[in-house]
Parts: sequence; C-alpha cells; structure tokens
Amino acid sequence: MKHFFNRRESIVTEALDGLLRTSPPGKLARLDTYPDIKVVLRADWDKSKVAVISGGGAGHEPSHAGFVGRGLLTAAVSGEIFASPSVEAVLTAIRAVTGAPGCLLIVKNYTGDRLNFGLAAERARAEGYDVEMIIVADDIALPEIDQPRGVAGTLFVHKIAGHHAEAGADLATVATAARAASADIASLGVALSSVSIPGQPHEDRLGADEGELGLGIHGEPGVERIALQPAEAIVGLMAERLGEKLAPAAFYALLINNLGAVPPLQMGLIADTVLRSRLGTQVKLVIGPAALMTALNMNGFSLSLLRLDAAREVALASPVEPLAWRPVVETAPLRVLPAPATARDTAPPASADKATEALILAACATLAGLEEELNRLDARAGDGDTGSTVATGARAVETRLAALPLADTAATLHAIGDTLSQAMGGSSGVLMSIFFTASGKAMRESGDVAAALLAGLDRMTFYGGATLGARTLVDSLDPALKALSQGGIAAAAAAAQEGAEATKAMTRARAGRATYVGARDLEGSADPGAVAVARVFEAMARLA
Repeated sequence: MKHFFNRRESIVTEALDGLLRTSPPGKLARLDTYPDIKVVLRADWDKSKVAVISGGGAGHEPSHAGFVGRGLLTAAVSGEIFASPSVEAVLTAIRAVTGAPGCLLIVKNYTGDRLNFGLAAERARAEGYDVEMIIVADDIALPEIDQPRGVAGTLFVHKIAGHHAEAGADLATVATAARAASADIASLGVALSSVSIPGQPHEDRLGADEGELGLGIHGEPGVERIALQPAEAIVGLMAERLGEKLAPAAFYALLINNLGAVPPLQMGLIADTVLRSRLGTQVKLVIGPAALMTALNMNGFSLSLLRLDAAREVALASPVEPLAWRPVVETAPLRVLPAPATARDTAPPASADKATEALILAACATLAGLEEELNRLDARAGDGDTGSTVATGARAVETRLAALPLADTAATLHAIGDTLSQAMGGSSGVLMSIFFTASGKAMRESGDVAAALLAGLDRMTFYGGATLGARTLVDSLDPALKALSQGGIAAAAAAAQEGAEATKAMTRARAGRATYVGARDLEGSADPGAVAVARVFEAMARLA
C-alpha cells in the first residue's frame, strides 16, 4: 500500500509540526526536545489551573495533539507510531505544564502507556508535583479479560476533565469526575481491513468478504471474524453487544468515530443506521461522525457510549478551542518553548555508607551471575531474555555505585529507579523503576525502609497489574517484604524462597508473556523473576 511520507524516522515530528503550522497563532507550541521527546502544549498556559495531560503512540490523529487547547487537554505526549511515549517524555510534559493546582494524566489501558505514564507520575510525585492518573478501559470486546483496552471512549474523559479544569475545579474534583465517567463508558469497534503502517510491508489478513468485530486501535486482530454484510446487520450486532452494558432507563452520549479510512458518505450512513438501531432510543447527545481517534488508515469505525447525568451534559456541551476539523488559518512562525530543567540538575551528591554499598554490590553480583539460569527459565514461558535484562540493570547500578548518595536511603532508592528506567529496558525495567522510585518517595515520608519498600510494591502492582498468584516476581517479593517488616532479612529470605518455589505449581500465568503459554510448559518451572528476587534476598541475608 502506498503512503505519503519523507522518511519513516521523521514522520511523527513532521506531522506534529504540520499541526502547529496550521493552528491559530499563539495557541499551540512544542518543547525544544525533538526528536526523542514530542510534547505539544498550550502556548498560552500559565499553570494557574489543573493541567490535563494525555498521549500515547502516534497514528491516532487527531488524538492526541489535535485536542490540545482551552477546555480540553493542556498537553499531549506522542510516541512513535503505535508506541508509547517514554517515561522521560511524559515527565517532561508534567514539568512543563504543572503548577500548584497539580495535573491529571489520562491514559488508555495498554501496558506500555500504563507503565510509562505510571512511572512518570511516581517520579513527578517524588519531585513534589501533585499528580493523579486515570486509566481508561472502555473496550467491551473481551468481556472476561482482566485488563480491557482503552479506545475512543477516552475522548469522553478528556472532555469532562478538560471542562472541570477550565472551570477552575481542584485536582480532586477533576479526577473524581473523570474517574467516574471512565467507569460509565462502553466502546466497540469494527473494521473491513487491517492497518497499513508507512514504511512497512502490508498484507491484509482479511478476505474479500470478511470483516473483524472487537478490534483495538493499533492494528491488533479483532475478537471475531464476521461476514461482509449490510451496515444495518453490522450495526445491529454491535448494538446487541453494547446494549448489554447499558442501564435500561438511562440516557447516553454517543461518539461515532471513524478509524481512519471510511469515506464521509459511508460515515453519514453509519450514523443514520446507529441512531435508528436499538441504541438510538437511549442516545441523547451525539458526537460525530468524525475521525477522532483513528488507527492510521483502518477501514472501520467504533461506537462509544457514556452514561449521562446533568453535570456530564454540561461538561460535554461546554465550548472548547480545539476542533476535530480545522478551518483555514493564516500560517505563523513555529512556536518553540524551552524545556524545563530535569531532576538530574539538582541530584544529591554522592556519599559513603559501607553497609548499604555491600548490600547493593551483593544484589548486583547475584543478578549478574544468574543471567544464564534466568534466561533458561524464561525460555520456557517467554522470549528467554529475563536474565539478560536484569543483569543489564544490575551492571548499570553497579557502574553508578560511586555516584549514589548512599547515606541517604530515600535518594539512593530514587537514583536506582532512575538508573533502571534508562538501562534495563522492557516492561521489567519500567516495573522495577516504579518500585524503587515509589519506595524512595515513601522512604522520604516515613523513614521506615520496610514500609517504604511495601509502598513501592503497591505502586508496582497497581501499574503492572500483577498480584499474588499471577506467577510473577510478586509471588516472591510480596511475602519477602512482609516478612522483612516483621522478622528481618533472614525471615524475608526464607519467605522469598518459599514464594519462588510456589510458582512451580502455578500452571496459569496472569501477567506478562507467560499468559500466552499453556499449563504443560509452565508446570514444574519456577518464574524467573521470582527466582531472581529470592536469590537477591538470600545474598543479602548472608551479609546480615
């Protein structure tokens, strides 16, 4: 399939600059952090109100940068096509637009977005910013899944949060309204073709007479194949599924979203068909049909419904500056604002503490020495790189040891988290960085190491989604930290080992790549992350 682009590496930054050059003068700007950090923000923002930040991978235009402006988003953070923005990019946006009233992050429920926005939130809180985060999970395609995707219904949350923030509400009020709205949204999508990504080979997985129902916004397959049929039949099937989620006596707002390649003529027909369907009897407000959260050139559409009350009706109807379609405007010079200073500019000085140094060295040496063993364990349930990933993180911490503020436990925990977020890579690196970053913040507040580490675990499981019994490192780390708070390091080591051993009997994983692996391949094999935790506690116990 053919595309218009110059270089694949610069397509996102050029598209964002195109948005800026064709927007009304003085309204939008970007930070001078291209190409790695892509943040579009209000040029007229003075930090006097709650900031509302969202974002995600590119390819969903006009989401998210197209909705930056008065009454909607304060800033949008973009990754590459269908790739979450980095932790540093999100944190840079928070620093750029957050004042004393605080900020709200609105995140679609995809692992990369949850983790990267989550770690950025924790790091921002550790720097003193008041940050709340809403995770939108509006897709109903897989009713039994633990983590539904966030799709176009997220725009309802943007609008409601933006309305309350613009009205001057405090952060708690903005977050409460947004969180309540998020819980009352149901979305479902359908498409007749798969996505074609610029610069990549494309082969449509659908036959000439096939469509897909219940698909996401990144080109992932739908829940089921359906036969090509009249729009009334397709809409009827969607109405049946969505109708099961609606309260019988309630009224709803309907968002009709073009996923990228449906012609306006057909979108008008779809809107008419939906409003004549069983859904139409409960629809009071309509947004669209329009391209609002696309999936590049996917030939499909999605329907999102938000349960209404008086306050939501006012919020959805309030005026905003951004438009899903923009009028012709006089071009203006590109506005570029300086990026805010980073936390590294004010990092605490290095300091000595022999006991802490010995513990860190023991942990790092243990993890580096486990590289091959952990890779072998991971090869049974994943892609065989757990050992290499944790060894890389351990070596990075060991390399930075001389620069760590070892006499300040809170600062040391935060510095380790910062190191792991840069060096470790993958979801594991982000999860461990969340753990240490949140632990550092809690240590600063409580002064209790065991309680701080438990607080870090709480944040890590919140963003990562894993709990006890999910067959992850949590099965070892959770009992170890609880034992540490009650019986010391020896008790923690024993609990960690017991937890790691227990994962051998867990034949169903509920987090990570192992969720796709059958019981036969998991039985009798310990989770590599849990093993790593147990060995680290064992090594530290020997020093006590």
